[in-house]
Amino acid sequence: MDIEKVREYFLSKPGASEDTPFKIAVPVFKVGDKMFGLINIHEPERSSINLKYSKEEIHEFRSMFEEIKPGYHMNKDNWNTVYLDGQLDEGFIKKLIDISYDLVFNSLTKKKQKEVKGCV
Repeated sequence: MDIEKVREYFLSKPGASEDTPFKIAVPVFKVGDKMFGLINIHEPERSSINLKYSKEEIHEFRSMFEEIKPGYHMNKDNWNTVYLDGQLDEGFIKKLIDISYDLVFNSLTKKKQKEVKGCV
């Protein structure tokens, strides 16, 4: 899955927005002002994204897939880096993005969730 398709998928999520809050222009994707993903630019020759996961899932994904590593420059207990140049197919990468988005969306207040749903 190429980076532009990933970017489009991030932005297709309800209420998703793109921002560049860091000194380096790293594309960050948020829902309800909380980050659920970003596109890494530290390895231009190897495309990857960072996604948030629950503590129960995070190590399981790392142990099952060579393309999933502890989150680059992120809290290793909550974030994974997913490399896009390996064996993971597009549908599975989308599922991983969905998991991250849902985790962050579900952590929002009920009021914020309603606001996000109103964006659809």
